[in-house]
Amino acid sequence: MLGFMDYVQNAFYKASHWNQDNSYSTLTATAQSLLDFETPRGLRLNVSALSSPNYATSYTLGSIGVVDGSLSYLYSSLALRENAKSEHIDLHNVIQGYRHLQELRRPDEPWWWEVWQGGKRVDRRDTLLYGRLFLPHSTLEALYLRRLSPTQQLKISCVSDARLKSGGTILALFQHDVGKFSSEYLYSTDSALLGFRGLYNFGPDPRVPATKPPSKDALDGLYGRFSAGAELYYGVLNKSGGVSTGIRFTTLPRHTGFPYTMTLTLNPLMGNLSSTYSVKAGPSLALCSRFDFNVYSYESDLQLGCELWRMNRRNELDWVHAKLGTPKKEGEHVTGVLKGRIDQNWNVGVLWEGRIKELLFSMGTTFDITRRDQPFRTVGLELQYSS
Repeated sequence: MLGFMDYVQNAFYKASHWNQDNSYSTLTATAQSLLDFETPRGLRLNVSALSSPNYATSYTLGSIGVVDGSLSYLYSSLALRENAKSEHIDLHNVIQGYRHLQELRRPDEPWWWEVWQGGKRVDRRDTLLYGRLFLPHSTLEALYLRRLSPTQQLKISCVSDARLKSGGTILALFQHDVGKFSSEYLYSTDSALLGFRGLYNFGPDPRVPATKPPSKDALDGLYGRFSAGAELYYGVLNKSGGVSTGIRFTTLPRHTGFPYTMTLTLNPLMGNLSSTYSVKAGPSLALCSRFDFNVYSYESDLQLGCELWRMNRRNELDWVHAKLGTPKKEGEHVTGVLKGRIDQNWNVGVLWEGRIKELLFSMGTTFDITRRDQPFRTVGLELQYSS
């Protein structure tokens, strides 16, 4: 489950019209949400508040052998109108599951952002500032996020910790997204790392308005989107680099059948090949599989996962109404989701997330079926309250 500050940052992206899914870094986001979910460790309590549309605070207290915690503060120059109360937050916005991608949106025109008063431009670029202090180790995290234009964004994140080399690290990321393709340029002070990511979407360009109705063949292509991308990075100090490439096909809202997503990624230097297949098999059920293979060592790994949303009776009937094209009644929000995964070594992870009264909760465990003496590895419970 997303933390409150991550939820607020996603609200900033949404309010500033930034598409997080149109990036090579999120190419396999659906499979990661269904297979790589984290289970809580120990007991953790989060209390947060969006005191105004521009300010947010969050306090965390946990116990994993020793008591620890954190203090977080966030400022946004762009007013955020998202519902911040934990009893009213849409669980789909805080629980990461199957990601049904939407149609590509045409970027805003630059002059749409202009504000004039008395013959002078007075508009300012939207900015987000975030800081978090971890106790008792006094580790400090900071984030500077600024929208430079409708298609450009700058993100600078920092970590200060005496246990790290040079006392900390800084990561700068410049993002450029025009819908049809996106690119990212990064630099990290850790080993003087330079990197580039790129993603290209085949099909119509959202920047070019359609002059005539699409043909039947072209219309069939609008039911899904095929994307290809790559990532390159090189460490100047340690003189080492890496590369990866990947493709993805996913259905769009026009698709009348079950939504599904397929990805294939390759790391040629390490010889790792990974393929995933995810499908939304019903209104409350999603399934996912991932197969990894190394062409050098011939080692392989298989993982299976699923998520099952708990919905009331009215929500289940809404799915039927949507298929039949009949009007549906407004139903209540989902109340929770159960996630599970298993790999070929019989390592199992189970996570239950949802809401009880005014609290959001996340409870899970990981265990090894083959070890009967001590099967459980981690057990935890996390509670969140926000106002």
